Amino acid sequence: MKLNKKITAAIAVIIIAACAGGGWYYYQTQQKAQQASAVETAQVERMNLTSKVSATGTIRPVDSVEVSPKITARISQVLVKENDQVTAGQTVATLDGKDYQAKYDQAQYKVTNTRLDYERYKMLYDQGAGTKQTLDNAEYEYKTALSNLSAAESDLAETTITAPMSGVVVGEPKPAGTMAVQGNSNPTVIMRIADTSKKQIMAKIDETDIGNIKVGQDATFTVDTYTNQTFTAHVSKISQTDTSNTWDTNGTSTSSSSSSSSASVIYYYVTLDVDDPDDVLRLGMTARVEINTAEKEDALVVPIAALKTNDNGSYVLRVNTSGQTEQVPVTTGIYSDEYVEILSGLSEGDSVSVSYNAPSKSSSQSSNSNRRQGPPPM
Repeated sequence: MKLNKKITAAIAVIIIAACAGGGWYYYQTQQKAQQASAVETAQVERMNLTSKVSATGTIRPVDSVEVSPKITARISQVLVKENDQVTAGQTVATLDGKDYQAKYDQAQYKVTNTRLDYERYKMLYDQGAGTKQTLDNAEYEYKTALSNLSAAESDLAETTITAPMSGVVVGEPKPAGTMAVQGNSNPTVIMRIADTSKKQIMAKIDETDIGNIKVGQDATFTVDTYTNQTFTAHVSKISQTDTSNTWDTNGTSTSSSSSSSSASVIYYYVTLDVDDPDDVLRLGMTARVEINTAEKEDALVVPIAALKTNDNGSYVLRVNTSGQTEQVPVTTGIYSDEYVEILSGLSEGDSVSVSYNAPSKSSSQSSNSNRRQGPPPM
């Protein structure tokens, strides 16, 4: 009995040891497999490379105007509606002109009355029966009446609203009965007219990329409503100042608060002329733009994931035929989304290490919080 118990115990120990050894071997095998899968190699190759700057912007007309009154009066008639085509000089609305007609009639009566007085005093003065002062006063009253008549006539004419340019009525005009208020700071906008045949994009470009943008560069963009269609555009203007005018220390507080709200990131407006021959794009659409800033044919490239940096600059890990790696300093050129041009340090056909190190949960969260976000909404 005692012998059987010892044999059974020995067998149990052997089985436990075998299981432990197998588990350890399996663990080591899995660890090596994970490490092997985390490291890849890529060949140095040649390809046509395009460097791009991405941005978002809003589609708007090249030429547009807000139609506002030069006098204050209630809108009497609106003769056009949204999407109507209008020509320059066309009557698009009228204002209630009763008060202005009355002022015109009064001014006209004043002119007639003061002219008769002036003619009478002039005749008396010519006959030696009147004084020069009386004649001068009559002349002043007459000329003042003429000036008032001209102003009243001008105000009466402003009750007819005409289109200042040819184009399309965009948006719904103000309805009849609305009080249209004149003013330099906040006048009533009766309607908006735009030439929708010519469109542009006003995009925001980060200060780190603005130096790569040049007038004349080609761009492509997409809009949400046409997901399978790509449109083209061309850079036509680059603003000389940032969107918030942060350099202007004498500016208003609005500028500084706007700058602070965007976490001190500086953006510049870039205008792109849009190619839309079929006139399918609508004003206000959000355009996701990619501007081609540089192109290189037959460039020597490696994946961006192969590029590393230290205090001495950029380098890659070149892999030799035996699988050993060596650190090789490189000089880089232009970048695309996935590749970087190599100007020196490598030759076509070389193999380089491409490492993907999965970050820990905490480091991943830190990386996401420090990542540069896109520009704020327009």
